Amino acid sequence: MSSCIRRIAISVAASTMTVSLAGCGMLGASESSDDASPSKGDDITVGLLLPETENTRYEQFDHPIFEKKISSLTGGKGKVAYANAEADQEKQTAQMQKMIDDKVDAIVLDAVDAHAIAPSVRKAKDAGIPVIAYDRLAEGPITAYISFDNELVGEVQGRSLVEALGDSRRSAKIVMMNGSPTDPNAKQFKAGAMSELNGKVTIARSYDTKEWKPDNAEANMAEAIKELGKNNIAGVYSANDGVAGGVIKALEDAGVTELPPITGQDAELVAVQRIVSGEQYMSVYKSYPQQAESAAEMAVAHIQGRDIQFDALTRERVDSPTQQGIPAQLVPVVALTKGNIEETVVADGFYKVSDICTAEYKDDCSEIGLK
Repeated sequence: MSSCIRRIAISVAASTMTVSLAGCGMLGASESSDDASPSKGDDITVGLLLPETENTRYEQFDHPIFEKKISSLTGGKGKVAYANAEADQEKQTAQMQKMIDDKVDAIVLDAVDAHAIAPSVRKAKDAGIPVIAYDRLAEGPITAYISFDNELVGEVQGRSLVEALGDSRRSAKIVMMNGSPTDPNAKQFKAGAMSELNGKVTIARSYDTKEWKPDNAEANMAEAIKELGKNNIAGVYSANDGVAGGVIKALEDAGVTELPPITGQDAELVAVQRIVSGEQYMSVYKSYPQQAESAAEMAVAHIQGRDIQFDALTRERVDSPTQQGIPAQLVPVVALTKGNIEETVVADGFYKVSDICTAEYKDDCSEIGLK
């Protein structure tokens, strides 16, 4: 991790766990559109390959925001060729091959399996098609990468869990419900979380969640409850909100009425409602609009030969198992709790208060002053 990223992690504010990348020169870097003479005009096609539908963010935010930005950057002339792999690596390989055959101008790729997709990335490069890794760092000759500081996400989750446990943390037994073993982000989330949890809690059980599926998390959690006892679990590190949903279902099915603190990530609407009701302790709010819009800007700048603009958007460097020094942009993250729902997901237009505070959650919303 670069010194810039380390400085970012160190400067995370304890109250909100918000991090700004402005000091690294990444934000607001895409205003200029006259850096160089474009090698292509606005009549371009950008492929967007997303990995799955279990997480609602991809269809609800990433795809439509990306498509809208491509249109606005190209005066309505640019097109997006879109496909979702539905967690099927072979399907994504076929989708990517079709985009290569169709000769799209660039591909923005969120890989189902970062390692398995590498030959397809190589094929795209050989065909003269740049591949921008989105959210997950695919292997192979990637042109650029845009995501969040994944270790920092884990740090925020781990620190939140430790704070929720309070003075009881040293004797507390927790369960770790990590993400998919084929997703490199999951390893980074875990590493970040472990940097906060090591020596502060007892990790009684740890699981990977195949394909990020809530059903798999539920089954793993049921096993942990059986082995540890339902009243002997002080907290759960859950890598994202879908996984948290599976964990909560297993605990409730086991008859747990007072749920332990449970982390999450992605600020899904159901997770925000669980935070309001107290079922889930926190989530990690990530600005999908900023990520999707920046990815669109990177793709268009690269296609049109605007090198100065592209370089300004990718001032970080990251390494994959197959490539070092990949130009990158890392987007800020915020710990989402009961106390800052209005200042984050509501203020940013993700959800209206009426979306969150439905009849079932009206009393809970009133209790925390969310109106």
